[in-house]
Amino acid sequence: MYREARNRTERHRTKMRIVLTGGCTGGHIYPALAIGDKFKEKQEDVEILYVAHPYGLETSIVPKAGYELKLVTAEWFDRSNPIRLAKTIMHTAKGRKEAYRIMKEFKPDVVMSTGSFVSVPVVLAGKKFGADIYIQEQNAFPGLSNKLLSKFAKNIFLGFEAGREQFKEKDKLIYSGNPVRAEFYNRDQAADREALGIPKDDLVIMAFGGSLGSPTINSIGEEIIRRYGGKKGVTFIFGMGKGYYEETYARLREQGLTDFDNVRMAPYIDGMPRTISASDIVISRSGALSVAEITMCGRAAIFVPSPNVTADHQYFNAKAVADNGGAYIVRENEGTTDEVMAKLDKLIADPELVKKMGEASFELAPVDATEIIYNRIMETYGR
Repeated sequence: MYREARNRTERHRTKMRIVLTGGCTGGHIYPALAIGDKFKEKQEDVEILYVAHPYGLETSIVPKAGYELKLVTAEWFDRSNPIRLAKTIMHTAKGRKEAYRIMKEFKPDVVMSTGSFVSVPVVLAGKKFGADIYIQEQNAFPGLSNKLLSKFAKNIFLGFEAGREQFKEKDKLIYSGNPVRAEFYNRDQAADREALGIPKDDLVIMAFGGSLGSPTINSIGEEIIRRYGGKKGVTFIFGMGKGYYEETYARLREQGLTDFDNVRMAPYIDGMPRTISASDIVISRSGALSVAEITMCGRAAIFVPSPNVTADHQYFNAKAVADNGGAYIVRENEGTTDEVMAKLDKLIADPELVKKMGEASFELAPVDATEIIYNRIMETYGR
């Protein structure tokens, strides 16, 4: 193999090359970019290539972040259907060949995977090429791809300590917290409110269900508008998701709930660091990235974990914050909206509690995540 033929000490005297992989959702993409940004901060001449799937969010997010993007074939693992599984295996094999051609051309020293099915062919190709493999697992309960690939990794960086129980190779595990973009560090709430045109003394509530959206979070958002739309001293920021914006907005318009000055609605919230920072209370799902970003801003949260995820991992993500006093957890059921509203009303009535929860949230912020990952890779790659 190329790597075996190359003098390993040379790798520390020449330009470092890194392949990042992980995609389809921001929860996989943004941690990879945060790691890439740390390497660019530390090494001016590092070369980084992002390898991903043609149909995920990475096709728009990665180029905007200033990274070169290459695409390979990949398929979601569906073990419940033999025909679908056979298709997955075929597409993974094809993607591995495509990724290996990329490896031979780019010659990476390191492949960093943040998960999702696209990482499987890329990591397999990287291992065949001879690159050092590293994995960053965001969730308290690891995804299937990262668990499958863990045997090839030099180290596995954990977003939550609870993830330690799910991996066999204990000696490879390092708790780092989840990498978040540098824009989330050292935010100034007053400055961010001024930039967004929000009254400095308002109580600011934010609700969002991710880039695609969540009917459950949107139902909660609709109820917040009914109760607090037009109310002085409250600002509500509502990200409905691209998949549900039109129907949710249409429903609100029919009820005459779209013209309140203190309510801001959008399919997608651009400038998430500033918006979370400007808020006092955040209501959201508890994907690993959302949890990390909310804790980095030190905000009180009401988490509504999605029930449609592997091994209920969103609940365990939220539990880490709730156990420290930084969040409430509300399970999704017929009474979810009422329960969330009861907790929201309690917080609105008790500003001191909101402050204490925000402080408890920040205690779990992954402030050193990218530094830990960078230092470990630099200590171990090529050895």
